[in-house]
Amino acid sequence: MESGTVEQTLPGLGTPDLPVTGPVVGRAIGLTPNKRLMLVAGRSNPELAHKIGEKIGCELGEMTLKTFASGETYCRYEDSIRGADMFIVQTASMPVDQHLMELLIMINAARLASAKRITAVIPWYFYVRQDKKSRPREPITAKLVADLLQTAGADRVLTMDLHAGQVQGFFEIPVDHMTAIPMFAKYVRDLDLGEGIAVVSPDTGHAKIAGKFAEMVAGNLVILNKVRPAHNEAKITTVIGDVEGKAAVIIDDIIDTAGTLVAGAQALKDAGATKVYACATHGLFNGQALERIADSEIHKLVVTDTVPLDPIAQPDNIQVLSIASILAETIVNVFADDSVSALFAGENQLF
Repeated sequence: MESGTVEQTLPGLGTPDLPVTGPVVGRAIGLTPNKRLMLVAGRSNPELAHKIGEKIGCELGEMTLKTFASGETYCRYEDSIRGADMFIVQTASMPVDQHLMELLIMINAARLASAKRITAVIPWYFYVRQDKKSRPREPITAKLVADLLQTAGADRVLTMDLHAGQVQGFFEIPVDHMTAIPMFAKYVRDLDLGEGIAVVSPDTGHAKIAGKFAEMVAGNLVILNKVRPAHNEAKITTVIGDVEGKAAVIIDDIIDTAGTLVAGAQALKDAGATKVYACATHGLFNGQALERIADSEIHKLVVTDTVPLDPIAQPDNIQVLSIASILAETIVNVFADDSVSALFAGENQLF
């Protein structure tokens, strides 16, 4: 071990997979020996929560969650959480409204049970795409969700690859933004596609993120120009850039009905791309998305487990990478009052 660093076991965690290292002087964890981390999960993505617990080296806290016959949600922590640093894992999987209400109830229960700090770990943020008024008389629901989380008693939010960076500004509490982009870049580099890589932004709004991804994989930037005739419908009008004889890698944050993705893959193949890969953090796969992807020109689509995916229904050309390690490292750093951006070399704000 290098001089001037210390490796410690976090109090109450056993021996974690992720050792805590850093300067000996001034470390908050050394000054608060009774500091206690508690990790709990709602019913939206329990498998991911268990993976996070395994990475950190702690078991999920015992709690009762059930739905009454009337449809109301009941929550109770089975152990004392007084003074604990609480991390509540809940993602916006179906049914979204039920899981959002469940998260608010869990936060409120933790606040009333005297938890010292409550962090909502939301890999896929609720209503993130309703971040502005696109037409008259529409709500800004992402802001409403931020208000609800703060009113319920959340002290901090951890989230992953927001659809729009402005959502961070909806909060009066700290928001730690994580990204799967470096993990995707490593995956693409490991494919060893050679020098002919075209990194494709599915629209002009994601050009900045795609540009950073292109730098990570030593590729050139290509942009698809698309129009939306209606909600969840997309038509590619132009491929801006050179993909002739190159492997194309589409980089996006969300795959919903897969209309944009499949149309983009077809346009890239028509423009001369040899193979089409795609990477997206949140694989929602609503409607006929899985069937569309299975029958498309996409050689391989890589998503993460921010939203649970049924392995039985998963086509052969979809691969799931876990973000458990990213979330676990972030939780450990937040608990120890260390930098989160340092985990991403300051590149976790990609907007």
